Amino acid sequence: MQLDWEEAKADLEHVNRAAGATTSLRLWQHLGWPQTWVTAVNHKKIIDKLPSASPSSLAGLPEWMAGVLNFEALGQLYLTATRFFRSGWFHSLLAARVGFAMGATNVKKKLEEIRNVGKTVKKGKSSASLAVPQRRAEYDHTVFSIHKGVKAFSFCREKNLLVTGGMDRLVRVWNPYLPGKPTGVLRGHTAPVVYVHVSLEESKVFSMSADNTVKIWDLETHGCCFTASSKASGIKGELSACLYLPGPRTLCVATDALAFLHLKMGSVPEPHLVRSHQEPVVCCRYNPAFRHVVSCCEASVVKVWDFDTGRQVSEFIGCHGDASVTCLTFDSSGRRLVTGGRDGCLKIWSYNNGNCLHTLQHDGHQSEVCDCTYMEVNQTRCAVAVGWDRRINVYFDTPRDFHHFWKPQPRWQDDLNHGHKEDILCVAQCPPFLLATSSYDGEIIVWNVVSGHMYCKLNSPSPVDGQDHREGPDRSVSRLAFLKTRARKLDSTAASLISNGPGGSVTFWKLFSGAGLIANFTPSKGKTQVSSIVVTAGDTLTYLADQQGFVHVYDIQEYGLQGPELQAPKTVTSWRAHVSMVTSLELIEDDSILLSSSLDCTVRLWSKDGAYIGTFGQSRPWDVFTPASWSHPRVPFEILTDPQSMPTHPVLETDIPTGCSGGQQERDIVMKEKVLSETAKTQNLPSPGGPTGKAEAKEDKNRWSAFCHGRLLPAQRKPRWKVPELKWPSIYQALQCHEVPCVSALGEKPDLSLLGSDMFTDSFSGQERKAELQERKEHSAWGRFFPEC
Repeated sequence: MQLDWEEAKADLEHVNRAAGATTSLRLWQHLGWPQTWVTAVNHKKIIDKLPSASPSSLAGLPEWMAGVLNFEALGQLYLTATRFFRSGWFHSLLAARVGFAMGATNVKKKLEEIRNVGKTVKKGKSSASLAVPQRRAEYDHTVFSIHKGVKAFSFCREKNLLVTGGMDRLVRVWNPYLPGKPTGVLRGHTAPVVYVHVSLEESKVFSMSADNTVKIWDLETHGCCFTASSKASGIKGELSACLYLPGPRTLCVATDALAFLHLKMGSVPEPHLVRSHQEPVVCCRYNPAFRHVVSCCEASVVKVWDFDTGRQVSEFIGCHGDASVTCLTFDSSGRRLVTGGRDGCLKIWSYNNGNCLHTLQHDGHQSEVCDCTYMEVNQTRCAVAVGWDRRINVYFDTPRDFHHFWKPQPRWQDDLNHGHKEDILCVAQCPPFLLATSSYDGEIIVWNVVSGHMYCKLNSPSPVDGQDHREGPDRSVSRLAFLKTRARKLDSTAASLISNGPGGSVTFWKLFSGAGLIANFTPSKGKTQVSSIVVTAGDTLTYLADQQGFVHVYDIQEYGLQGPELQAPKTVTSWRAHVSMVTSLELIEDDSILLSSSLDCTVRLWSKDGAYIGTFGQSRPWDVFTPASWSHPRVPFEILTDPQSMPTHPVLETDIPTGCSGGQQERDIVMKEKVLSETAKTQNLPSPGGPTGKAEAKEDKNRWSAFCHGRLLPAQRKPRWKVPELKWPSIYQALQCHEVPCVSALGEKPDLSLLGSDMFTDSFSGQERKAELQERKEHSAWGRFFPEC
């Protein structure tokens, strides 16, 4: 048998080009094999010599191949396939394709191959055997395990993203260095995805499914921006190829015909409600090393934002599985993120790529972690976690410890014997050695981190002794903040710690030379709980946020320095930042910016004076260094429309200030005189009936004066709710009834001859008109009111 190798090579080259656009089944059906490949052989002899040519042997083949092959064709193809696939040219072609798909990256392995080549040349082996590559080692390539396989993929080197689509109708976004789990899953297609493309210019992903549906996805939000069905686009037939041209922004689709979809990227109007997360935000922190803001929500989603523009940088989901993230912090270098969750463990992340480096948990029952912090004491770095287990868990951060799971250090003896009896809600540190914790029962304990001993113990004031008298008082202390400049000086008389308390109160404590309470006040008028506290670097201002979303700023530079204080500190300003509870506050001192997050699913930036910069996730970016790009003087839409955001007005207040009673009496007297003067003008009208009418008018005047006096006097005694509304008496009080004699109207019969003329012209002379009026005066009781002619 003579094989036409040139024709075979040409056919296989066509097969190689079409392999990426069509399936193997279509190639097998439409491929025209040359007749010179087949030789005249006896089918029965070949089948007899092949023990594997039976139906059971076809079980290992794919379904499409098992359906195509039959026993007659098997004998005809056996000889040709055996000779062709054993040829050296086919192996070199296959090696070239495999080497192109998985390029060698291991330098040591390459050097070994070069050395082995030299050895084989010395042994006199043929050069043909050198072209056959060895099997790639498992450590030398990356495998992405995807259910039901991949039909299409696209890699963007600039964004370092890999996007795949397959038979499961999902578009997955991958970090190439983390093949275990996708960073995003785009759902929406109803047929297998056969084409994907990452557009760097628009920051979009274009995907097309087997039912000729085109979808455009946003890489930042992972939301679907646009969908074009086959009916709307007019694309019909079986999809053969697809290509996106970034220049003209055109998607080229090849089916039975060639279609060009020109995309017009219009500006989307800004919605009224801008959300940073889809679930309530529980915490946010600023990273000065990368100028990033990291926020987490109850859905266990962590998002990384650009501080300077407000755009989203990345996100990773399922940080603690199905459990919510409750707190987060950074290590001392700012390169790693530490999160705590309701699953009872801490996790250390490389938050730039979302890779979990370590899991920190103890051996006992896993209870919720409420708060965490990262400390560095005497060149020893550690992460501290507190929560529902009522103990302080310290995890040493050893640089060369590559174990994934870390265990806490042995607990302090004072913590076991004299520690908290209720759930610990908060932890705060003050370098170099102070650590404060607070619990649900209102107990605050200050610890010496170096020795592990208890420094002092404080108890929040009872709401019965304070300002709140609600049933079932909540004495929990959930926020602590050190006044670090005072605490480092070990000042014996000044307040060094701030905490929230029951009834919306804020308490200042002194810690040295007899710990105790220095001051206690309530910043919120509604006595709502203070949910976050932050202090400036020099301890000059404190920012207090409550559960209604208000932020109050107080001047504490001289407050509590000389002992107990009876009054609240001086108020600097206040504004409403969110419509729900503020969960986190942080001051960026270098830029004079305040960062806040809330249960209303938003993370926002404000100036230190309360000017609104923007909400992370909004479509229009800002520039922190350009105030003209800020949203100020506008405010968030939901805050503008919320009833609790309405400003207070003196008329709406129920309590009268003590110094305003005299002024109110003067205004009441002026109003009374004005009413009486208007009444006198009304009663001065001539009354019918002569002296009797005058007497009745005088009596009515006295009644009206008494009526007004009776209404104004109670208004002086009652709390002022609104200015009394003055109303005139009703018709029954103002009018008097008089008997009017029935007098027939006198007049002459109209002249019908004047119908064609104006009936309102002077048809009577002046004398006749005077006589008529005089006659009516004499016969009418109201004659005195007729004008004199």
